[in-house]
Amino acid sequence: MKNTMQRVSFVLLLILALSGCALKNPAPRVAVYDFGPGPLNSTAPTPGKALPTLLLEMLEAPAALDSTAVLYRLAYADSQQLRPYTLARWSMTPSQLLRQHLRQQLGQQRALLNSGDSAGPNAAKPLLLQLELEEFSQMFESANKSTGLLRLRATLTRPETRGSQWLAQRSLTVQRSAATADAAGGVQALAAAAEAAAQELDQWLKEFER
Repeated sequence: MKNTMQRVSFVLLLILALSGCALKNPAPRVAVYDFGPGPLNSTAPTPGKALPTLLLEMLEAPAALDSTAVLYRLAYADSQQLRPYTLARWSMTPSQLLRQHLRQQLGQQRALLNSGDSAGPNAAKPLLLQLELEEFSQMFESANKSTGLLRLRATLTRPETRGSQWLAQRSLTVQRSAATADAAGGVQALAAAAEAAAQELDQWLKEFER
């Protein structure tokens, strides 16, 4: 009986000790990132000055970017391999985040429609913007130096009664330096690259909208 009680006491003490270790060393939590809150003030195209309506298609992306993983490459070791951070995730896939950001930025000077939306019976047909996301990763030039790399292809067409009129195509490659050599630094650099890409797209579109 005495030995049994001793064994029970030992098991209880072991359980308490392990529980204490678990409390002192909680499992690391995954950090979830996006591009920030966006414009803090309501914005709308100015009456009389707004650019033509733009139809923004869903962004296409390769299978490697069709996940919420925050990805990086080691250019100094094996630049062909995309690697995911273990404890970092995007809140949505990169293509969804980028489309959301572009809607916020491009929509400040023009009305934007989604695929399937109608501009109205008497409205002019909107221009159609199709986007392909080709690269969205943190590129490490060395162990302590990296950039956020975004590569995007944009195609602009004008829908017509029979098919559509091809207007222009442009490839954008944007890089922004990361302040730190980790996921947080990479996310900030990629968000800055997305902002720069939105501005570049906005200026390019204005060449065909006026």
